[in-house]
Amino acid sequence: MDKQNPRVVIIGAGFGGLFVAKDLANKPVDILLIDRNNFHTFTPLVYQVATCGLDIDDVAYPVRKIFARNDNVNFLLGEVTDVIADRKAITVKTNGETRIVTYDYLVVAAGSETNYFGKDVIKQRSFGLKTAEDAIKIRRHLLTLFERAEWTKDPKELEALTTMVVVGGGATGIETAGALYELFYVALRHEYRHMRDNHIRVILVEMADSLLGPYPDRLRQSAKEQLEDIGVEVVLGAAVEGIENNVVYLSDGQEISTHTLIWATGVKGASLAEMVGVELARGARIPVEPTMQVKGLDTVYAVGDIAYLEGPDGKAYPQQIPVAQQQAKLLAKNLMRQLNGEKEESFQYFDKGMMATIGRQRAVAWVFNRYQVTGVIAWLAWLGLHLITLMGFRNRLSVFINWTWNYLMFDRVARIVLGRPEDTETEAAQQSKNTLSQAAGD
Repeated sequence: MDKQNPRVVIIGAGFGGLFVAKDLANKPVDILLIDRNNFHTFTPLVYQVATCGLDIDDVAYPVRKIFARNDNVNFLLGEVTDVIADRKAITVKTNGETRIVTYDYLVVAAGSETNYFGKDVIKQRSFGLKTAEDAIKIRRHLLTLFERAEWTKDPKELEALTTMVVVGGGATGIETAGALYELFYVALRHEYRHMRDNHIRVILVEMADSLLGPYPDRLRQSAKEQLEDIGVEVVLGAAVEGIENNVVYLSDGQEISTHTLIWATGVKGASLAEMVGVELARGARIPVEPTMQVKGLDTVYAVGDIAYLEGPDGKAYPQQIPVAQQQAKLLAKNLMRQLNGEKEESFQYFDKGMMATIGRQRAVAWVFNRYQVTGVIAWLAWLGLHLITLMGFRNRLSVFINWTWNYLMFDRVARIVLGRPEDTETEAAQQSKNTLSQAAGD
């Protein structure tokens, strides 16, 4: 009888889990990849789905298609409900039933989730921007608000409908704020006849004294100036204290009437981390050795946003895609080294730098943490990098065509409202419906 290959179970089809599976494909191991979605999401462009620049099919790719030619990779659509490390087993809820899945090696790559820092009211009344589902909800919400604003005569209600607040001065926050402003002023303004003379407000709120904390001072200042140049209002040194009756309260005393609060600040390890059975590190992340092995568990590994590993400077590696990809590649190599009786290697991060786009021909880039680039050159670099990194030729071609169309025609391609607006409204938005009965009749 042939010896059975070791079974490697990977939880999560994000960048970490996907790259582990790809590097172990066609190797002498049996792989089971588990995710609650049947697709991989290119998360850096999720905000463009939310702001009508791309459709969901442009940034999502079927997992089974990725591994269609790899006989040793299987996929299970389901949600992990428990990790039983001492039995080398997990439980998975799939197809309405719970099944037990055993493993020889377990890779936890479940990613991260939005951190609301214990503010339950904000969690209930704001929109997160982490997943494809989040993006679809925001897009439907925004387009519905514009439709309502077109026929609203009440000045106070109109102000709330046309004011959008984005919280978080990181890359996701500034990219979303810039895209929101351009959604109306570049693409939609000429279509809403009653709103052409109205002022759409996009307000970016950051608790720190500057945007893009890890970037050099020059790029931080440039990002702020570029945002303000296109019309985004930047509020620094203020935190969101709460939201009530469609009013956002800031710590500096400002009160902002709005139906739209997008929470793009802070992430923590996915809740699955609590099931692994080890004491979690800062940010609800799983502590790992430099080999990516979970501390205290010989056959369990973790990579990506859910893993906590400190670099030579004593700081944890950031929850970014390049980190997840490089950790995944090392993990796959170390698994094969362990199977071959060889010494495992330690993680060494090669930092290629950071970049963020702000709008048409506006961006900042810190290339290899040495070269500071702004404006058109940084914007072109951002476009090129994201096209190359996208999964699948069809997706790359579709995104390229859509970006070209959006740029040349001053348009946004994905503007269909499906479903009922109340399906995705926040509680704050629902509470305001009694004010919407007064609409223009002409």
